[in-house]
Amino acid sequence: MSLPQLHYTSVTPGDGEPAGRFTAVDPAIPGPVRAEAAPILAYEAPAGTPGRLPDAQLRSLPVAFGFVLLSDGSHLLSRTVATGAGGFHAHAVHLLPGTPVPGRVLPVAAWGAAGWLATTPDRMPPDPLTALATAHGPSRGLTREGLGDFAVARSPWLAAVLSDLRRVSEDPSAPPVVLVERQSADVARWVALATAVLPRDHAERLTFTTYTRHPGRTTHQVVGVLPEDAPDARDPRFRVHAASGPRPSGTVDDAWAGTAARIWRSRSPELFREAAELPGEPFAAGPLAVTALGAGIALGSEERAAAADWAAERPYALDEKRTRQLTDALTAPADDRTAAECAAALRLLTALDGRCPASVTAPLAALLVTEAVRGGDVALEPPARSAFEEPAGERVLAGLVEELGDEVLAELSSGVPGGVARTVQLLRIARLLDLDRAELLPGVVGRLAGALLDDPGAGACRALPDLLDEQFDVRTALLGELDRLAPDRPADTERLLTRVTLPFTGTQALPHLRMCAEAPGAKARGADRVEILHTVLRAAGMSPFAEPLVLRTAVGLVWGEETPTAGEARSLLGETTSDAHRTAGTWARLVDAALAAPSGDEDAAELAHDLLRGFPQEIGARVRACLMLLDFARDLRAGTAEPGWADRARTLRSRAEPAEPLALEHAFGALAERLLAPGRPDDELYAFVHSGDEELIAAYGVAGRREPVLALLRADPAYVADCFAVWNAHPHAGPDWTRIRTALLEEVLRPVVRALSPEELAAVEGAVEREGSSRTLEAFRAWNRPSRSLGRLGRRIAGRVRRA
Repeated sequence: MSLPQLHYTSVTPGDGEPAGRFTAVDPAIPGPVRAEAAPILAYEAPAGTPGRLPDAQLRSLPVAFGFVLLSDGSHLLSRTVATGAGGFHAHAVHLLPGTPVPGRVLPVAAWGAAGWLATTPDRMPPDPLTALATAHGPSRGLTREGLGDFAVARSPWLAAVLSDLRRVSEDPSAPPVVLVERQSADVARWVALATAVLPRDHAERLTFTTYTRHPGRTTHQVVGVLPEDAPDARDPRFRVHAASGPRPSGTVDDAWAGTAARIWRSRSPELFREAAELPGEPFAAGPLAVTALGAGIALGSEERAAAADWAAERPYALDEKRTRQLTDALTAPADDRTAAECAAALRLLTALDGRCPASVTAPLAALLVTEAVRGGDVALEPPARSAFEEPAGERVLAGLVEELGDEVLAELSSGVPGGVARTVQLLRIARLLDLDRAELLPGVVGRLAGALLDDPGAGACRALPDLLDEQFDVRTALLGELDRLAPDRPADTERLLTRVTLPFTGTQALPHLRMCAEAPGAKARGADRVEILHTVLRAAGMSPFAEPLVLRTAVGLVWGEETPTAGEARSLLGETTSDAHRTAGTWARLVDAALAAPSGDEDAAELAHDLLRGFPQEIGARVRACLMLLDFARDLRAGTAEPGWADRARTLRSRAEPAEPLALEHAFGALAERLLAPGRPDDELYAFVHSGDEELIAAYGVAGRREPVLALLRADPAYVADCFAVWNAHPHAGPDWTRIRTALLEEVLRPVVRALSPEELAAVEGAVEREGSSRTLEAFRAWNRPSRSLGRLGRRIAGRVRRA
C-alpha cells in the first residue's frame, strides 16, 4: 500500500515570485492540506542563478528536502529540485497524524531514496518511503562512513549544533537552528547526525528543510541556507551555525551534546543505540557518557561526572564488567579533573561500596584520597574505610600511605593555609590512612580553634561535625581548647555556636562553651542585663567563687564592648567578691563603669568608694585619683568631707591628669552644689571664690542654673537674699568669678525676682534687710528697678554693700 503523494510544478518559471500548480495529487489528500502545502513546496533558486542552465549545473543547485508539520497534525515529507528554464518540481509524501514513516525509518533517511521524481509521472508510482523501507543497504550519501567523515570535518561546530538541536527538540518555542552550508546535502548530513543522537520519538518529530532563501518564513525546526542568505548570528530569532565561517571559540556547557559529539568524532554511532537501552531521562548525558567510556572514548570532566552520577543513581544497571570499565576510565590520569567530577566519583563509590569487590572500589577510593590531598578541593570528603577492605584494598591503602603519608603530616605540622575546611579534611585523611598524629594534635587543634573563632562562618562546613563524630580525641581536644579561649573571646565563641552545633554531651565540663551557647536565648528573652548575667552563669554549672573565669566570660557575653552602668557594676561587685573580679580581670570593667557614669548617676560615687577599697593594689595612680574625685563627691553630698574643699578638688585633679571629664564633672559639680546650698561654710565659699580656678568657677555657674537652685529661689526669700549677697560680693576675686556672678545675677536671679508677687517681693526685701542692712536693701531695690543700669547713686550704694 502506497502513501498519498503529490507533485507540484512551477507555472511561469523565471517570472517574478516562484509559483506553481499541482500536476498530480492523490485524491486522499484533502484540499486544505494542498493549500497549506503549496507555499511550502515552492522553490526559489539562489540569487543570481541564470534562467537556463546546462543539466550538470542544474543538478548542482540546492535541493529543498524537508519534513514539516502541518496545521492538522499531519506531516509532509518533500523534495523540491530546480528544473530547466528556471522552474522547479516538488515531489511530496503525505503522512496522516500518528502515521510513522514505513519501517520506522527516520525522515532524513529518505534523502537519497531512489523513488523521488523530478517530473510528474503519467501514473502515480509507489511512494519513495515505502520503497526505502523495503530496500537493502543505506541511503545514498548518508552512509555510516560518510557521516563519520562529515562529523570529523565539522568537529568544531558539532557540540554546539547538537546542543541547539536538543533545545529545539525539547521546546517547540525555541529559536530554529539555521545551518549555513554551501551544499544542501551537508544540511541533510547535519540532520542525520542529530537524529542518530536524539531520542527516537524526538528524532521522528524533528522538522527540517535543507534549503530555503527565507529562513524567517518557515516553520521548520532546522533550516538550511546558503552563506549569502544567512541571517545575522546575533539575531535572537535564530541559532545560526556557519560551518563556512571561522571556527567557534569557547566550549559548550552541555554534557549530553559534548558526549554525543565525541562519539560521532570517534565514528561509533552504534553506541547511540546501546546508550538508548540504558535507563534514564531523555537527553540525559549519563547513559551516553557511560557507554562512551566503556568503549574507550576519552571524555571531558563534565561528561565523566555525568557518567559517575548516572551510575551512582543506578548501581544495579551495569554488570561487573561494565562497572569496572567505568571505574577504570574514571581513575585514568587526567589533567582536567574538576571538583564536580570528584564529588560525583565519591557518590559512585558510596553506591558501589558493598556491591562490588575491593578490586573495583579501591582504585576509585585511592583516586579520591589523592585528589583530596593534592587537588585543592577542600570540600571533597575522604572515602569510607570499607572501600579498602579485602587484600586488594589493603594493598592500595598501603600504597597511599607510602605516597601521601609524609605529605599529609607535614602540612598538618606546618599549619594548614586552607583554613578550617582544609584542616578538617587532612585530619580525616590522616585517620583514614591510620597516620600517627599524637604529637601534632595539640598544635593542630590550637590552630583549628583559633581559626574557628576568627571566622565562625568557616565552622559551618559540613565535614566538621563528621570529624567530631568520628574522632573522639579530636573532639575532646578541640572542645577543651575552645572552652579555654572563650573567656578572652566570648563574643566570637557565641557567634561560632550560633552557626555550629558542637556536641556537649560528653563528660567534659566546658562551662564557658555552655555559657556561650546559652547567651543568645537569654538575650532574646529580653531580661535586663544583670538578670541575663545570672542566667548565663547558671548555664556554666560552676560558681564564680570556684571558677572566677566564668565571670569574665559572662561579662563579655552580656556587655561585649559596651561599658556597664554604675548601677550594674555595683550589682556585679556586690554579688561577687573582689577576689573573683580580681582573678577574672573584670575589675577593670567596673572601674570603666564608674568613670563613664554621667554626673547625675548617684551610683558612680558609691561604686568608686567600693572600688578604692576592693582593689587597692590593682588601680594605678592616675585612675585612683579619678576615682577619688568621685569619692570626694560622695563625701561632699554626705556632708563628711574634710575642710579645704577647693584645694582638695584641685589637688585630685592634678593627680588625675589627664583627668576623666565625667569624674571631674562629678566632683566639681558636687562642690558647686554644696557651695550653693543653704548653710554652706563661708570660709569654703571664700576659698573657692578666690581660688581663681576657671573650671571650678564654671562648674558653679552651671550648678547655679539647675532646677534645684531655681526651685529654692522661688520658694525661700532668705535664699534669694543670700544669693544676692554672695553674687554681689568679692569684686576683686578675678575675672572668672566676676563673669560668672554677673551672669547669675542677670540670667538666674533677676528673672526669678521679677516673677515674684508683691507679697513675695516684700518678703524677699525683708530677708535682704535682715541678712544685710538698710543700705543692702537700697542696693537690692536699685538692682531690681527696671532701668538698664543702676546709675551713679545705685553704683555707690552697691559698692558700699559689697565693701560691707
